[in-house]
Amino acid sequence: MRDFAAIDFETANEYPCSVCSVGVVIVRDGRIVDTFYSLIHPEPEYYQWFCMRVHGLCAEDTEDAPTFPAVWAKIAPLIDGLPLVAHNARFDEGCLKSVFKVYQMDYPDYRFYDTLAASRRTFGRTLPNHQLQTVAAACGYDLTNHHHALADAEACAVIAMRLL
Repeated sequence: MRDFAAIDFETANEYPCSVCSVGVVIVRDGRIVDTFYSLIHPEPEYYQWFCMRVHGLCAEDTEDAPTFPAVWAKIAPLIDGLPLVAHNARFDEGCLKSVFKVYQMDYPDYRFYDTLAASRRTFGRTLPNHQLQTVAAACGYDLTNHHHALADAEACAVIAMRLL
């Protein structure tokens, strides 16, 4: 796969619609050509301690952030016509579908590819696990800012260029 958009969401709480940040990496002809990152005012508007512990974001970080529809208006043209790639795509696709539903937006049938599944097929039991940072390292990428949406999307893009 040479043209795609890698995407990663972080959530504020247990609801998949509570996206509080997004990272997108655009790959064309097998090269990263553009990136996008934004904080998002989550819906519902509260943070669970376990989510904050994972990504370090809290209500103060996103209180003045744009809502999802405003952020997506910037992302949609960037990813137009591209398949989407995520590590554990079920999570990110679920977030995207859920937040589209909350804001009563028409969901385009985005096609998702999963680097987690690709890692399991490619590396099998040769890795201790198939977590994003482990697979990224196996593909030569040092993921130093794990759970920052843009850093995770960049790692996913590198994995996808290698495995898909």
